[in-house]
Amino acid sequence: MKLQFLLFGLLIILFSACKKQSYNATSQAAIDEVKIQKYIAANHITATKDPSGIYYQILTPNPGPHPSIADSDTVQVTYTGKLLNGGVFDSANVTTLALTDLIPGFADGMQLIGTNGTKPYGRILIIIPSSLGYGSVAQPAGNGVAIPPNNVLVYTVDLIGFYGK
Repeated sequence: MKLQFLLFGLLIILFSACKKQSYNATSQAAIDEVKIQKYIAANHITATKDPSGIYYQILTPNPGPHPSIADSDTVQVTYTGKLLNGGVFDSANVTTLALTDLIPGFADGMQLIGTNGTKPYGRILIIIPSSLGYGSVAQPAGNGVAIPPNNVLVYTVDLIGFYGK
């Protein structure tokens, strides 16, 4: 009987030790902020924090109009997506993307640059905290490396053109 109680107690301890950690958005935001600030400093980036929460730097301004999520615009872009460690998780030559189908941070960044459809196209660097990217959900490797959960993303994007619905 004592052996049964001992085994039952051990099982309870094991199961409670395996309890899944809960996600805390506030502490993850603070962790992301520290990582972003270190990345900006290490790479000598002059970034601005948008009210949405992304950091961005206009690399090549273009005087043209800006796309808008409100107008359900579709953008034509060339981009490279990287993790803070430099690993490329995705890239595309000229591709067309609906702003409403994108992660929030990417869509927010697209609205900050313009294009008139001629070179030099608008180019932007977007640093996206995990809450505006894929959050706590890992993404499998597609064209590059996998994206671990709670990862800050860095995109360099050329806005070639856009159109509404």
